Amino acid sequence: MRQRNGNLKIYLAHRSALIDYVTPITGCRSRAEDVVQDAYFRFVPDETERPPAESAAYLYRIVRNLALDLVRRLSMEKRHREANSATWLIPAETPDPAQLTLQRSQLRQVAGILRDLPERNRVALEMHRFGGFTLEGIAAHLDVSVPTAHRLIRQALLRIAEDLDADPGDTRTR
Repeated sequence: MRQRNGNLKIYLAHRSALIDYVTPITGCRSRAEDVVQDAYFRFVPDETERPPAESAAYLYRIVRNLALDLVRRLSMEKRHREANSATWLIPAETPDPAQLTLQRSQLRQVAGILRDLPERNRVALEMHRFGGFTLEGIAAHLDVSVPTAHRLIRQALLRIAEDLDADPGDTRTR
């Protein structure tokens, strides 16, 4: 009985520090309190004779192990829930009609800008952005140097960005 009271005193003396210690592991203070409470049931009835310093270290080890077990269990339960969820039950996202109209308008505008680009710039950009070609591959196809291929792509992107940012009533010469 003497050791049980000693363990209880050690537990009570370290309780708030244990909660602070295990909160980052569990990610939640209330879960940390539950873990520390579970540690109480494992630690206090233990009647082994240990010096108080070893008892505190043992208590911290119990709390840490229980917290890690909890995190593993929660992670496993989450994976199980996600694996067994019916994706067909999730409502489909419907785009905002105004946003959809704006996107379609910008897409038509980009298609027009691409048509108006010089052929080498357009081909370089299409190969890079749509074809996934490297600069070396583009340079070889266009029979230019790698820096030139990079410059052609950059010029095309700048032209698209400028034209998209321009006011619709802007009549400046391109």
